[in-house]
Amino acid sequence: MNKANKTELETTSNASEKLGLGELRERIENIDQRILQALAERRDIVLAVAKSKAQQEGAVRDTEREASLLLKLMAIGRELGLDAGYLTRLYHIIIEDSVLTQQAWMQQSNNTGSLAIAHLGTAGSYSHLAAQGYANRRQCLMQGMSCETFNDVLKAVEDGNTTLGILPIENSTSGSINEVYDLLRHTHLHIVAETYLSVEHQILVRKGMESADLRTIYGHPQAIAQCSRYLSHLTNVKVLSCPSSAHAMELVAASGEPGVAALGSQSGGALFDLVAIANNLADQPGNQTRFIVIQREPCHVPQQLPARTSLIMATHNQPGALADALITLRQHELNLIKLESRPMPGNPWEELFYVDLAVHEQSPQWRAALQELKAITRFVKVLGCYADERVKATHVAAPSA
Repeated sequence: MNKANKTELETTSNASEKLGLGELRERIENIDQRILQALAERRDIVLAVAKSKAQQEGAVRDTEREASLLLKLMAIGRELGLDAGYLTRLYHIIIEDSVLTQQAWMQQSNNTGSLAIAHLGTAGSYSHLAAQGYANRRQCLMQGMSCETFNDVLKAVEDGNTTLGILPIENSTSGSINEVYDLLRHTHLHIVAETYLSVEHQILVRKGMESADLRTIYGHPQAIAQCSRYLSHLTNVKVLSCPSSAHAMELVAASGEPGVAALGSQSGGALFDLVAIANNLADQPGNQTRFIVIQREPCHVPQQLPARTSLIMATHNQPGALADALITLRQHELNLIKLESRPMPGNPWEELFYVDLAVHEQSPQWRAALQELKAITRFVKVLGCYADERVKATHVAAPSA
């Protein structure tokens, strides 16, 4: 930081000390508006960068440049009295948004209208929020279609009543959502995208209700499972399942019974005029749900983007069959992200395996591995290849002593 900037900062700080509380808050609001304007301007430039990168063969992300820039920002921040850890966390959020914005543009650069998306529950459900975020990142309006069950979401897309469907597939606290995995085996739809939603569960009630009045909590089974530790410590409180979090909130808003509450998000609760009396209830911090987006046709993933390929396979019922399949993947240097087993309907004690690989379906390694897998397994069904939206934090080497 140069001397002029340092002097200006000290002058601003001294002037702020003479202001009243109301004036200080007004100054903070003005600064926040400038921050938002700068972030919006930065995103516009990020989109321009994406258009430039689309004409090249290199990857979307340049981690070396990110690390170099972060080191510069940390040095400037140190002179301004800002903590390096704070800047690192903030910078990761900004970089994550930049990367995902560029990936979204590269996949749907010609789509500037609206997206019709089927989702579980009505407005305010976690699936609805995930669908809305997916559309917003692609600069599209969302035309949501509420569904009662996961199967209804698939059927809406299969029947052509909507273009896309969104389904939760796994959660960082409660694990895989088995019902969705089981449905994927029987559909001809393709996974064309994934998206992640930070899930912060709250106890939502009608205004005026206190914690001591709590008698019944409604929630989706996944939300209940993710908050099991908190719920287990409640005494004389019934916990009842609902088809979706939005359904739970709607029940509470319409109920005349005392002591009823819903497990849901604060933003969703606001749609039903509900308020939170307990926050951040998930068993693990950083609770996230991964959603998949499905449609009738497969998508094209540009080579510049990191890709994930999902498949189902059934091995022969003999010793070492699964090991042989995994060895095939290793021999072709394919990175296994997830391996999930599910019972095979009609075949007691036999398993289906759901596999996620960090690989582009057009890569020679994957094509060769797929041919070998088909030869040594009972069947292989590729569910889709789509952009990998896991954005790892920028790694900065510790400075030498």
